[in-house]
Order: sequence, then C-alpha cells, then structure tokens
Amino acid sequence: MKAVATKLLEFIKKAPQFVIPIYQRPYSWSEKECRQLWDDIMRTGLNDAVSAHFVGSIVYVVEHGPITINPPVLVIDGQQRLTTVMLLIEALSRSLGDREPLDGFSARKLREYYLLNTLEEGERRYKLVLSQTDKASLMALVDQNPWPKEPSNRIEANFKFFTDRVAEFKDDPVALCKGLAKLVIVDISLEREQDNPQLIFESLNSTGRELS
Repeated sequence: MKAVATKLLEFIKKAPQFVIPIYQRPYSWSEKECRQLWDDIMRTGLNDAVSAHFVGSIVYVVEHGPITINPPVLVIDGQQRLTTVMLLIEALSRSLGDREPLDGFSARKLREYYLLNTLEEGERRYKLVLSQTDKASLMALVDQNPWPKEPSNRIEANFKFFTDRVAEFKDDPVALCKGLAKLVIVDISLEREQDNPQLIFESLNSTGRELS
C-alpha cells in the first residue's frame, strides 16, 4: 500500500479510467453532501491565501494484464466524491461555452482531461464507469444524451443541483475553477499481490464505530 497527497484533478487526469466494482453500493450522495462540497470549493476558490482543500482519500488498485497498456483503476473507496466532482465538472463544462476563464478550464479541456477518453470506443471511452443502474446515467450525461428510461435519481438530482449553482456564477466562474484546482486527496494505491481489494473495502465501510 502506498499513500501520497495529490491534487484531485491531476489524479483524475493521469488515470486512463476508473471502474467501480460491483460489490460497492450505488452512488448515494444527497444534496446535503453536494452543497457541503460546493461551499468548500467556493470558499477555497475565493480565498487566495488558501492553497489547498483536503476532501478525503481515494483507495484503488490497478488492474494489470499481459497486453494491457493503460489498465483501468479499480476504485475501492472514494466513489462518492469522485462521481460528485465529475458531475460538477460536466455542469461547468456546459456553462463555459468557448471561454477559458482559467488556464485548463475550457469546456473541451474539462471534458477531454476529466470526463472522456475521446479516442477510445465502448466503455473505454468513459473516464469513470459506475456500477449497477448508475452506469447508464453517467454515460448518457457525459455524452450529453437524453437520460435512460430508468435514470439514477441521485445522479440526475445532483447534476441539476450543480447546474443551478454553476449558473449563478456563469459570468465569473474563476473562483469556482480555482476552488476545483485546489482540491487535494490522499492517493492510496494497493498491490493486488499483497492487498485484497474486497476485504479492504469491507474493512473501510463496515468496521469501527460511527462518530456522533
């Protein structure tokens, strides 16, 4: 197991793809968690004296194969914050149009760095592949297609929340861009030969006592 602090956007950018294993729960963050993340991003982006904002850890294992050049990253812990940030990035990219208010924050760059692998086909086209009913909804969203017949309620609702918040700063999105750029995580990589991903996931989510 290796752990290092890194900027969230750089972490997303360098990975070819994130895959959520089937044993994880569906995407479940509510407006409460999304609003907290939004408030943290804006507070950080508006304060030049703050250089970073820590949003937690992402635990993952890289899938290796004999002919795999860019193996996907299997996310063991961190699905909720990773998915939520991508919903915000999609909302921001749609709002920017042809503008680039901050270096690296144009609609095209946001989509190609953090949402899509534009030269790939099939599921490899998507930076994040969710499990269960969430998968089709996120794919439709980043492809900017209509929602599937049975969309993920949480993805649909949270994307609308971020779309509404981004619209409030449409004329001056610099603080939002700065806040996103300052998000920091602990990047925790596992080695399949030494670490059992499912056992670690169960340990992270089912042991210990919930804080009051």
